[in-house]
Amino acid sequence: MGVELKKKNILIIGTIVVAVLILLQLVNLQILDNQYKITASNNAFRYDIRYPARGLILDRTGKILAGNVTAYDIMITPFEVTELDTADLCRIFELDICNVRKTLKDYRRNRRKIGYQSMPFVKQISSQQYAVFLEKAYKFPGFSAISRTVRSYPYNAGANLLGYISEVDTSYIRKNPEYKRGDYIGRTGIEQSYEGVLKGEKGYNIFLRDVNNRVKSSFAEGQYDLNAVPGKNIISSIDAELQSYGESLMVNKVGSLVAIEPSSGEILTLVSSPGIDVTKLSTINKYYSELLNDPLKPMFNRAVMSPYPPGSVFKLVNGLVALQEGVLDTLVRYPCSMGFHIGRGVACHAHPSPLSLTGAIMMSCNSYFCYAFRKIMDNPAYPNVAAAFNSWKEKVESLGFGLKLGTDFPSEQAGILPTTGDYDKIHGKNRWSSLSIISLAIGQGEIGTTPLHLANFAAIIANRGFYYTPHIIKGAEDTVINADFSKKHYAKIDVQNFKKLIHGMYLAVNSAPGSGATARIAAVPGLEICGKTGTAQNPHGKDHSVFICFAPKDNPKIAVAAYIENAGFGATWAAPIASLLVEKYLNKKVERKDLEVYILTGNTMINVLK
Repeated sequence: MGVELKKKNILIIGTIVVAVLILLQLVNLQILDNQYKITASNNAFRYDIRYPARGLILDRTGKILAGNVTAYDIMITPFEVTELDTADLCRIFELDICNVRKTLKDYRRNRRKIGYQSMPFVKQISSQQYAVFLEKAYKFPGFSAISRTVRSYPYNAGANLLGYISEVDTSYIRKNPEYKRGDYIGRTGIEQSYEGVLKGEKGYNIFLRDVNNRVKSSFAEGQYDLNAVPGKNIISSIDAELQSYGESLMVNKVGSLVAIEPSSGEILTLVSSPGIDVTKLSTINKYYSELLNDPLKPMFNRAVMSPYPPGSVFKLVNGLVALQEGVLDTLVRYPCSMGFHIGRGVACHAHPSPLSLTGAIMMSCNSYFCYAFRKIMDNPAYPNVAAAFNSWKEKVESLGFGLKLGTDFPSEQAGILPTTGDYDKIHGKNRWSSLSIISLAIGQGEIGTTPLHLANFAAIIANRGFYYTPHIIKGAEDTVINADFSKKHYAKIDVQNFKKLIHGMYLAVNSAPGSGATARIAAVPGLEICGKTGTAQNPHGKDHSVFICFAPKDNPKIAVAAYIENAGFGATWAAPIASLLVEKYLNKKVERKDLEVYILTGNTMINVLK
């Protein structure tokens, strides 16, 4: 009996303790805790959002690529809107009165559902409009202005790599509930990749309403207001001056220009042409439809998204693989009589014959690399051509091709690298040979590489066999960038084999007149540029002009890929464009003024538009 009484007393005491705790918490929430009151009694308060300044995007030397200027949005709180001078409101903001009346009617119909929520009515008004609105604000109950920052661009360059900002839509808010209507987000480029670092944190001011729902005063003298936290500044790897110069070289050309620092993988320049005009970037919504429907696709970033045929620059890849497989010797010479004449054959241009590896690189001989490619595929060390192809593909992938490189730039594409399964479908299982796929010998056929891949390949050769993941951000102030780009990625090619190629690349640019070297136009005294031209066949028009290079020959500081659509031979446009970029970067000025004028005023875009 005593035990049962004891249990009963414990139960009663426990119940009383719990009840007291609940009561104390209710008192705290409803009487003492203002934080609960201001969230639970929303109708008594008005929250004015304080938008943070977006972090700056700086170039590698601290120059501002994307800055901020103050702008104003006009907000509407539908529940507070009464009779107003609609005509005057439209005059201030240059609005269509019929559209405004329709919008206001929709708001009135749904005002109870919307409640006291404020939403943007007119975005990014001018300073003059803002001043006029302040003078007449009493005429427009339910309307208010909030300040926010919008992007400014000191350099008229880099729009596609910086990316644009736009307001979040309903579908995005559903997936990311931390964003609300009126918030802006980076949609492309660096703005998208580093949204979490750049965006900052919103704040708010809380105002008390009276019984007539009019704003009376700041609640608790601002004790519960929350300051906005500005976004963090980001330091990019881009050289602002070089980017601007690169874009000037690409005016009236369609294609891409990419430069990488081989010793770090940092992207110095990334040009996609034609690109978005930087003057349209801060008001992208106004021009979005126009840009989207432009046949030249300025919003399509060719540097990281377009899988072009690499053309003759890919001969360097096959030379490396053949050397690594032991089926090619630098002293072995192969003949060329205007082409490779086995099977369907591959045409070539006139040059001395036969050639060694060095001469074949210097003069870009198709026949030589067809022989080399057949040696790779018909290697007796493998049981069949499929096994040899897989070994070739493994080494090609180690050079970055057919893969996403893992850059921090959004929308990067892996390019195209065929498989044995692809050829089984095309030709039938076990019914294809080295001659069936001979176009791969010269970078044609079932292969596609982005200009970023080509620039990275130039950096691999410059480094004699390894690369750092190409990236566009060096760091951020007071925060950690969750990306490590310090790891070396080694190609499955021995160092000495790269050295055997480099001499041919040096001679391609720096040989004497009359030598037959394909890229003499790219020579700059004292810079020791090493390069390789490419002319990529194009079934839809004039061939594409391609060139990759690095400089100086020893301790390289820059690796470049230029890809100009429908521009013909590699030496005609791509080589001079790339070499001017190298000269500008290493010498800080350009001495070859005649060549510079030829490129700056040249127009290959007309070939694309035909």
